[in-house]
Amino acid sequence: MKKIILILFFFISIAGCKNPFAPSLDGSESTGSAVDLTKIESVFQNLQNAYTFHDTTIYGQILSDDFLFSYRDYDLSFDVSWGREEEMKVSYGLFQNAERLDLIWNNIIASTEDSSEANIVRGFNLTITFNPTDIIRVDGRVNVSLKRQATSGKWKLIRWIDESNF
Repeated sequence: MKKIILILFFFISIAGCKNPFAPSLDGSESTGSAVDLTKIESVFQNLQNAYTFHDTTIYGQILSDDFLFSYRDYDLSFDVSWGREEEMKVSYGLFQNAERLDLIWNNIIASTEDSSEANIVRGFNLTITFNPTDIIRVDGRVNVSLKRQATSGKWKLIRWIDESNF
């Protein structure tokens, strides 16, 4: 009987304690939602966050429904394009298979912007680590078009042209 009381006392006393082997999530920074998409620079920050945290939720929030991704296939000598659904599948695969993704945004090379549309050409460096012996480095530029419904609305990517060395 004494043993049962001690066991009950033990469970009651630790009921309010946090498990040090399963700490709670830090609620101060959510990786599940994009931040302040009313600024164009925030779109680039959210892209970086999506890659860093392998988070398709963040990524999906910055792509418009009519999003189009394009790149040049130099081996076949033609341009390849796909829409939002395929982009989300490709990104999900990358996020799941990469051990680490490091995206660094460089200088803006060209920029045109009005209250509802923008076009930005910007340099980047992307390091994709699949494992310690399989690391890919991609350097280049993105040529992106963004739009928003109203001047107080959120910017979304409508077109991404990859001008990288890959």
